[in-house]
Amino acid sequence: MRRISTLTRAAVGVASLALAATACGGTSSDSNDSGGSKEDLGVAIAYDIGGKGDQSFNDAAYAGLTKAKDEFGYKTADVEPTEGETDADKEQRLSSLAKQGYDPVIGVGFAYGPAMEAVAAKYPDTTFGIVDSVVEGDNVASLVFAEEQASYLAGVAAAKATKTKTVGFVGGVDIPLIHKFQAGYEQGVKDTDPAVKVIPQYLTQTAEEGGFSSPDKGKAAAEGQIEKKADVIYQAAGLSGQGVIEAAAKAKVWAIGVDSDQYKQEALAPYKDYILTSALKDVGGAVYALSKSVQDDKPLTGTQVFDLKVDGVGLSDSNPKMAEVAGLTDAVAKAEEGITSGSIKVRTE
Repeated sequence: MRRISTLTRAAVGVASLALAATACGGTSSDSNDSGGSKEDLGVAIAYDIGGKGDQSFNDAAYAGLTKAKDEFGYKTADVEPTEGETDADKEQRLSSLAKQGYDPVIGVGFAYGPAMEAVAAKYPDTTFGIVDSVVEGDNVASLVFAEEQASYLAGVAAAKATKTKTVGFVGGVDIPLIHKFQAGYEQGVKDTDPAVKVIPQYLTQTAEEGGFSSPDKGKAAAEGQIEKKADVIYQAAGLSGQGVIEAAAKAKVWAIGVDSDQYKQEALAPYKDYILTSALKDVGGAVYALSKSVQDDKPLTGTQVFDLKVDGVGLSDSNPKMAEVAGLTDAVAKAEEGITSGSIKVRTE
């Protein structure tokens, strides 16, 4: 079974997929005003909703920052979002990091798109990165993932593991990015067993309503799906997903994690026996890859695609109980081969 075992594997893969690479010319004139320089400071990340400690998306980014810090021995910064913040707040945050001399500066999440576009133009000698969105700019690397591919594998696993022939999907916010998770998952389920019913549910219509940051909402949604006989629930809901996992464990049904290997997350240890697997998205590998490219004076720019071929996405196999589900391992391996060969085309909506 293909899984993301290290951040470096994805870093190597994304480097081979780089659409453009330009030489870094040092820091911007504004950053010189602060007394900082690229030689003094390293990578900085600005977190998405949920912040550090979500055991998922943001924590994956932090793992990449930590790897870069340990390997290159430079300073780093990671900055939390604020509740109800505006694009102007995000712009100020990114500008402050660039002005201090951090390079690269990475916005973790599509919500940083408008701010990134504005700030990158003001600091042309700083490399910027954005996760889950495409921003045009000569000094911007857009770090995007084939979430639908990992979700397809999660769907295959769910179809093999269900005993009730009913599985659930909980999305944090009803937006195109999360639609990719749902589309891949549902396709994986149906391709594996057309008789299995999928119950999809979104927690909120907008991120401001707490879809990615409310474990109580995730727990309530999962409890509702369990009442409808779902015995495997895949969540793509950020911090809210912790509530899904808690509800699944309480009911002794399977949960499927997302982004990070949630079976290994310390905060989720009380529930790990019921985390069947996780659809992995190597945000940490992307953060590390961009950091290394800047360190090597060959910063990545343009759109960088992390897919199954470069281990940018995958499915974890940390829970030994996976191997006890009849046919699951072989079915996932067959699906991986089909996706990477192109014989399986995974939908994104």
